[in-house]
Amino acid sequence: MARTHELKTISIYWDAVAAGEKLFEVRKNDRFFQHGDRVILERLADNSARYYDLNDDGSTKKIERIVGPVLQGGQFGIEPGYCVFSLLPCPASADGARDE
Repeated sequence: MARTHELKTISIYWDAVAAGEKLFEVRKNDRFFQHGDRVILERLADNSARYYDLNDDGSTKKIERIVGPVLQGGQFGIEPGYCVFSLLPCPASADGARDE
């Protein structure tokens, strides 16, 4: 069963995902990411680990993607306990992004 993961994302990387320039994530695999899971990337303000960047209505800026193939750590130079996965468009929207 696919799960949903809400992930804090530093603004420079969130912006690259939003622009379609960054198509992958490197994360500690403490959530056991699996192909088909949904990720919601929440934009942090000014590279802060404490404050979310907000839309005009006060909602958190978010992008939603589907986890593609997952490359587990411990191989190909990826640290054990980490993983790399592709970010696929969500079928719910035309461009694959759901910005809130």
